[in-house]
Amino acid sequence: MSEPQAGTVDYAALVRRLEVLEAESEIRKIQARYMYLCDTPLPEYAVADDAARIELILALYTEDAIWEGVGEYYDGQFGQAVGKAAIRRHFEAFWGQKKDPELILNCHYLTSEQIHVHADGQNADGQWVHMQPWLFSDGKALLRSSRLNNLFRKGADGHWKIARTRTENVFIAPLSPTWASDYPSKSVVMKP
Repeated sequence: MSEPQAGTVDYAALVRRLEVLEAESEIRKIQARYMYLCDTPLPEYAVADDAARIELILALYTEDAIWEGVGEYYDGQFGQAVGKAAIRRHFEAFWGQKKDPELILNCHYLTSEQIHVHADGQNADGQWVHMQPWLFSDGKALLRSSRLNNLFRKGADGHWKIARTRTENVFIAPLSPTWASDYPSKSVVMKP
């Protein structure tokens, strides 16, 4: 392929750059939506129950997706779930049972984003660091931080989905039971 002459526009290169920017934007939104749907209380208004929450999360994944915890701390805690049915069971174990103490606050904060759209335009990877405070009904509280190294795939419909969620513990730190004094029992931020 010859080099474009001065003053001419390489439209193919511009289209490719636009496709990469659009892919990065969609991937960023998918990752943020996943984290948002994992927050407690759930900020997605009018979701009937945790089963509905799980279905919204699963809609972000490819059929053959993998969800896994890796590294010294998360290998034994989370393991690996392959395929949507296994990922559903993973989330049902977390939300599908009444727990004592109950998780009453969990909010995900994403940072250190890196998104790489591969040359084929159909696959991408993304890395983030996230932190999340946890507060339980018995007053126990902690701060967790993890690294994410996720894969994404563009579907036949032209939309991106999560092909792999891989999380590795950075740290877990106990927090004082009184670190949060005011928090909602139910989110209404998305209420129409």
